[in-house]
Amino acid sequence: MQKLDTQVIIVGAGPVGLSAALRLNAFGISCIVLEAEPSLPEDLRASTFHPPTLDMLDEYGLARPLIDQGLVCRSWQIRQHETHDRAVFDLSVLEGETRHPFRLQCEQFRLCRILADALAGAPFAEIIMGARVESVTQTDDAVQVRAIRDGEELSIRGRFLIGADGARSTVREQAGLALEGLTYPETTILAITDFPFEEHLPGLSNVNYVWRNGGTFSLLRLKEFWRCSLYPSEDESIEDALKPESIQRKLNAIVPRNEPYNVFETRPYRVHMRIVPDYRRGRVVLAGDAAHVNSPSGGMGMNGGIHDVFNLTAKLKRVLAGESHDLLDLYTRQRRPVAEEEILQQADRNRRRMQERDPEKRRVILEGLKAVTSDPAKAKAYIMRSSMIEGLRRAEATA
Repeated sequence: MQKLDTQVIIVGAGPVGLSAALRLNAFGISCIVLEAEPSLPEDLRASTFHPPTLDMLDEYGLARPLIDQGLVCRSWQIRQHETHDRAVFDLSVLEGETRHPFRLQCEQFRLCRILADALAGAPFAEIIMGARVESVTQTDDAVQVRAIRDGEELSIRGRFLIGADGARSTVREQAGLALEGLTYPETTILAITDFPFEEHLPGLSNVNYVWRNGGTFSLLRLKEFWRCSLYPSEDESIEDALKPESIQRKLNAIVPRNEPYNVFETRPYRVHMRIVPDYRRGRVVLAGDAAHVNSPSGGMGMNGGIHDVFNLTAKLKRVLAGESHDLLDLYTRQRRPVAEEEILQQADRNRRRMQERDPEKRRVILEGLKAVTSDPAKAKAYIMRSSMIEGLRRAEATA
């Protein structure tokens, strides 16, 4: 058995866990990151970075390399497909509120690579890949993690543990915290294609939530392809909806073609709205999807997780310097209401709006949104919330 000792153990080498390691290393706090996968995953997952997240990364010189690999989005929109009528939200209203008044469309694995490169050779941070956590125990003064790597048992002792190991969190389970909430009935199908929708749909933004007659879809553009979120027909099973001919039919309903779409990848996913009652259990603290999962509509999940650990690591720095452990309860009081009310509920509102099928109700919603975008004060207030700036400021104001 290999025994290791550190100040903070981090489980999960996604954008949340690696951001935590980046911060702790900068503070001179030793940390070990345990990741079950043998290498950093390169699946698509999240792809939207909001302005305050870019501001945070910019503190460490990492926003620019990420921006260079992504696509800057100055606006996003909600539109009716058949008429191309749309409400466009212009992020330039954020000038003066953030150094990055735009969304960035970029695959989250690119941030993970950037973070891992920044941590290579770091004096206070170590990343151990292929280490699967088996158990977590804690005493009054320490946390003990048992993990398996290449058949060898690792025993890691730390003063605190950050669980950043996603929606199926082993850390959360070991801590006895339940992810409470619901799973939506519909299944979303993600399809990746290099078809240039922007050349065929007038006035398209890089981020688009779209109603069509009898259904809905979304189009999110990255540098080299479009992410299309599609849905099975009412009488269609998930298995049938994933068949190539069904994917082609759904894409042809967006822009008809005489030749097949070039589809690189398809995968289904279910959407959840869940949160733990407390982000802390003793010396174990949760962040990101380990603590809260939500609809991807609006792109708030990964961003919220990064915001979690920027808040949490600042408190761990103070606790490790001798201040009260009660600061970790303040972390829950500051971040959980934001996740519940600004992230989960906003994502739920986004989902319910796009699931509306009644044409007249859609028209009323769209006209209401256009009225918001045409009023400078209302537009700025709406975009401050949807860009996650308002939620961060609300958290900072919580004593």
